[in-house]
Amino acid sequence: MADLDLLTQSLARNVKRWRTERGFTLDTLAARAGVSRGMLIQIEQARTNPSLGTVVKIGDALGVSITTLLDYEQGPKVRIVPGEEAVRLWHTEAGSYSRLLAGTESPGPLELWDWRLMPGESSSSDPHPVGTVELVHVTAGELTLTVDGVEYRVPAGASASFKAGAPHTYGNTGGEPMEMVLAVSVPPVH
Repeated sequence: MADLDLLTQSLARNVKRWRTERGFTLDTLAARAGVSRGMLIQIEQARTNPSLGTVVKIGDALGVSITTLLDYEQGPKVRIVPGEEAVRLWHTEAGSYSRLLAGTESPGPLELWDWRLMPGESSSSDPHPVGTVELVHVTAGELTLTVDGVEYRVPAGASASFKAGAPHTYGNTGGEPMEMVLAVSVPPVH
């Protein structure tokens, strides 16, 4: 089975599992996630490959990481993810991308990402649930981080942390590729 087919099947199974475990109807999850009921039905029936933004919204609404939604097997207590198995969830023709490196569910979703933005490119995110925190460490170039309309410059070797309950954008306004490692911590759903 191809990687995309495996991810589609895993997403279908895991969205339904976590929705049922949380006691959410399709309508409840649709309202919480801000996606249509029809989209959720297509996802749970493995008939669509939703955008990264949609998967993030569903994960946030369920209180689980993207890793958990895409995981096709329950692993051992120590899970090693080989570099070639990191999941590339977003990319552009110019060479920008984000890769989900690893994630866990304790105490709430925690994700580790590898990002690359080519000059002139950016990626925006809707607000995450209140209490979500993001940490970035820039390894090459300079990140232009915009949080709630305020722009911050984060050069190579520097790190930043922020509350991600506001709209935010990762951008590269420089002349060379920008690379960073990103950690996202989402509070558990109660």
